[in-house]
Formats: sequence, structure tokens, C-alpha cells
Amino acid sequence: MTTPRPTSTALADARIPAAHPFAEHLRRVAALDAAEPLRPWTPQDGPLPGLFLSHGGGPLPFEDPDWLGPLHDWARSLPRPTAILVVSAHWESAPLSVSADRPDELVYDFGGFDPMYHRFRYDTPDAGALARQVAGLMPDTEQPHRHARRGLDHGAWVPLKIMYPAADIPVLQLSLPTDDPDRLLAVGERLRPLREQGVLVIGSGHMTHGMPYLTREMFLENQVPGWSSDFDTWAAEALARGDVAELSRFRTAAPGMPYAHPTVEHFTPLFLTLGAAADPTAPVTTTLDGYSVGFSRRSFQVA
Repeated sequence: MTTPRPTSTALADARIPAAHPFAEHLRRVAALDAAEPLRPWTPQDGPLPGLFLSHGGGPLPFEDPDWLGPLHDWARSLPRPTAILVVSAHWESAPLSVSADRPDELVYDFGGFDPMYHRFRYDTPDAGALARQVAGLMPDTEQPHRHARRGLDHGAWVPLKIMYPAADIPVLQLSLPTDDPDRLLAVGERLRPLREQGVLVIGSGHMTHGMPYLTREMFLENQVPGWSSDFDTWAAEALARGDVAELSRFRTAAPGMPYAHPTVEHFTPLFLTLGAAADPTAPVTTTLDGYSVGFSRRSFQVA
């Protein structure tokens, strides 16, 4: 495996105040890794699961133990991936595109937070091999455009920096090329063979994301509006039944719409994850639930 670029991630983390929750998280991770290093994936493990990840608001998960511990515990419950492929709500691009093999900069696509977060780094190894694998799985008419400079956006690097803070796994971001569930299921199905090679395939969005309807009270007090809880309950029940057809009708079938998703890019990565499952209609395994600033953070994995 290519050696990561030296120390830039560690140097950024060294500027975090010692009492910051993420600094404590890094100390916890170091202790866990020293006691029991993460076991690398082998073919005997079988396919890695596919994940749908609610990624939190900007860098807020770095400040919240309710994000930090569960996300890292989720990563430790899996063998260490050979590589990671992420489709994030924050990169809608058609035709299909992939990020730079080894970008110089992250995408800091958030505002109003401590400037410290704009100094964070996540310098992962070269992902060129994964880019070639992805291209090999796509039809000749749908070859992904390769961006020479595009880095990882916060829907990718924020949760991954919590889950795999060593930044020693190649990461590639794939654009979200459509909001059509059937087309996204088909893209996920094409990516399914990657899981058999130890690649962690992640759809990164948020189970509810009614940003225009977020009030100050919801933000400060984590008040859960009815449209958020109603949508989350509907989605949880459909996922438990493996009812992909019902989920695909979310615009008209789900309670809480359109408030839960006034724009749909934070929900639709779910269909790529389901498409990458061996059986998209099988019940999923919920790994994270509850609410953050009023939004459902339901996250799950598929076999």
C-alpha cells in the first residue's frame, strides 16, 4: 500500500485544544489501536457491508461524543477496508465523476464554524487503483470523468476522519449523478463487486435534512420537529421490511415531506447503498439512530 503523506493530518490535529472532544477521541482511538490494532480485511471475511451514513452538520460531529464514539465503534466492528468509496450528498454531478486520486486540498463546504476546522487535513494514500476499478465496472457509455484536483467534501472526510483518523486507507469520492432511485440502485449494483474486494462502499447523506425549517431552538436544544420524526419512523419501517419500492416513492409516500427533504440529495445516497447490497430487499442493520439538531441521524449497513 502507498505510504500516506507525512504528518500533515497529525499537525492539524495537534492544534486542537486538549480539552476538545475530538482531541479526547483521538486519545481514545490511540489507546484502542495500541491494545488491539484493526484487523485488515481478507477474502475469508467475505464482502464488506455497504453503509448509509448520516454525516452530521458540517464539522459538528467533531464536537459531539454521541457522534464520535459510535462512528468509530462502527468502524472497529468491521475489518480494515482495502479502500473506501464514498458517494456524498454534497457532490451532485452528472455525468458520473470521481475525485482526484490524491487531492491536495479538502473541500471545506461549510461556514459559521471555528476556523480551526478549515485547517483540518485528511491526507489519504493514492486512490488511483480504486478509480480504475470503478471505471472497469461502468459501461463504456458511462465512464466516470476523473477530476484532477477535486478533493473530498465534508460528507466524506468528516465522518471518515472520525472513523479512520489515521488517514491510511485510500479514499475515492464518486459523484451523485441523479436523484432517480432506480438509476441509483443500478449504479450501486455495478459497484457491488468492490465489496468482495474489501472496499467499503458508503452512501453519505442524512435521514432527514430540512435545513430551511431548522429553527434556533431546534439547533440549540435538539428539538425534534414532527416532520423529522414522522419521516424517520416511515423510513425505519420500510427499511425493516426491505420495501425498496415504498422508499422509492418517498416524495409522495413519506410523511413529513417536503419539510424533511426540501431538496432530496441527502436522502438519495441511500439508494446507492441499497443497490450495492447482495439483496436490496433484505432488512438492514441500523447502527446509529436518534437525532442531532432536530434531524434524524439514522445510519445502517447492508449485507
